[in-house]
Amino acid sequence: MKHSYPDNKRITTALLLAAGIGSRLYPLTKNEPKCLTIVNGMSILERLIFNLNQQGFKRLIVVTGHLENHIRDFLGNQVGDITIDYIFSPLYKTTNNIYSLWMAREFINEPFLLLESDLVFDESLLNAMLYPDKIAVAKMQPWMDGTCVIINKSKQVKAFLAGNADSFGEIKYKTVNIYSISLNSWHCIVKRLNKHISDGKVNDYYEIVFAEMIADGSLSFKIVSFGGKPWYEIDTIEDLAEAEKLFSSDNYTCTESVTLSQPDFFNIQLINTVTSPREATGTLNVTK
Repeated sequence: MKHSYPDNKRITTALLLAAGIGSRLYPLTKNEPKCLTIVNGMSILERLIFNLNQQGFKRLIVVTGHLENHIRDFLGNQVGDITIDYIFSPLYKTTNNIYSLWMAREFINEPFLLLESDLVFDESLLNAMLYPDKIAVAKMQPWMDGTCVIINKSKQVKAFLAGNADSFGEIKYKTVNIYSISLNSWHCIVKRLNKHISDGKVNDYYEIVFAEMIADGSLSFKIVSFGGKPWYEIDTIEDLAEAEKLFSSDNYTCTESVTLSQPDFFNIQLINTVTSPREATGTLNVTK
């Protein structure tokens, strides 16, 4: 049975891709999955779940792989108001995030927020991402690398580009790896994912699919700027050091505590921005 979800309906489902080995964070990822890396006393995953709870999300689907039992043990099946489902990707060692996204094709039949599991960000940055067919971006800076986009006058994505690709004078925006996706867009994406997977392209990035669909007009994303408030993509030990500076206690004030239902989540602190040492920047390559 198909359902109709109007574009003005707030998204309450999130899909988290957390299957990757996180080899560039070794040895931290030897005994823990990447998403359980600690950033100033709180793991990436714990901060993410807290942010989703604060934004009223009701369902989270996690695609797991490397040390997946650690994630299940950490989250359980319910955290706060969020019900959690898991999809295990048995080929996680030899596939990339296109395969992880494809694994979710039969588990999602509603609009959803797509996130990568190596992101830390200020919770308020999700405010404009809660409605379908948006992409989080930050203006491309010289020290950034990885997938970026250029946009048109309506702030719609015009094209996806590799970080070193020529934009012919147009302003580049770094992708933050957070997308909100409508049900209609998802159905179209799944068809394209099916084609790539059947062709054996299991080690690609899902951005390749998005790029193709933007180019042929079958997909549309409006940008949401993540400039001005802190976010960081943690791929390496160096990234972790920068993220810890950005999310240090010197730059944040803990204003209250909440207790979530899962035993591991006692007294998670609500973190509000006070000052930011610089404009937050995303880093390096798309991973998983």
